Amino acid sequence: MTELHVTGAAGWRDYIELTKPNVVLLMILTSIIGMFMAVPGMVPLHVLLLGNLGIALCAGAAATVNHLIDQRVDQRMARTHNRPIAQGRVNNLQATVFAAVLAGVGLFVLVRWVNLLTAWLTMASLVGYAFVYTLFLKRATPQNIVIGGLAGAAPPLLGWTAVTDQIHGHALLLVLIIFAWTPPHFWALAIHRREEYAAVAIPMLPVTHGVAFTKLHILLYTILMILVTLLPYATRMSGPLYLGGALLLGGGFLYWAIELMRGKNPQAPMKTFKYSITYLMLLFVVMLIDHYLFPVHTL
Repeated sequence: MTELHVTGAAGWRDYIELTKPNVVLLMILTSIIGMFMAVPGMVPLHVLLLGNLGIALCAGAAATVNHLIDQRVDQRMARTHNRPIAQGRVNNLQATVFAAVLAGVGLFVLVRWVNLLTAWLTMASLVGYAFVYTLFLKRATPQNIVIGGLAGAAPPLLGWTAVTDQIHGHALLLVLIIFAWTPPHFWALAIHRREEYAAVAIPMLPVTHGVAFTKLHILLYTILMILVTLLPYATRMSGPLYLGGALLLGGGFLYWAIELMRGKNPQAPMKTFKYSITYLMLLFVVMLIDHYLFPVHTL
């Protein structure tokens, strides 16, 4: 076991890092687009601001719990060894209090100024990621990221319910897109970090079933994801601009999945991972633009 060395007192940047701000920003982007997709016009300003604030605070709390639970693993992985808890800049009590305050304030904001449905769904997502996935699934099965991906796919549904106080089939389509996107997105990174995951006994798919098997599943899930992204057009949720964007962006993802399968480019795993992030951002932005230029949806 790696010995922990306390490197100094925590600064505000350490607490920001605990919330995984880049991940939260991507989640909030999908939440915002979920809000706008739920209405033909403008989202009420208080819902736009306070809804996303509450969701972001709860997401930051879940990320902090993830740091707490994974601190021993983080110390032994190059990607994560400098995290604040892993390095002792933030101790367990400080992180626990910080997570509790974030979650408490976030849920209070949602209950007080948004609606109970969104608060309950946000809490379920927090518990699903912070405890069910991080504490159990991550260490229990190579399908961890598939099953646990549902919690990370929730933000567009949370955005939708924040505006409408209803669960709609179109909102669930947005969840399904992220759910299908998560395995090829994360497995590409897992291939790149395979030796590190093996060293800390985390049963990621490349560790338990090998790199070739994982590459095949990335390709299969990419095809499935592309098919899923066509459903908003098929259900008249989105129009021709979205369809073209989904096919173009999906083609780019498919290219990298095939590059992975070919095995001739050692940079392909990380390039696939990075493209997948850009892919999701652009897909949802194109969906939003289409929503207002080609309002063919039937809410």
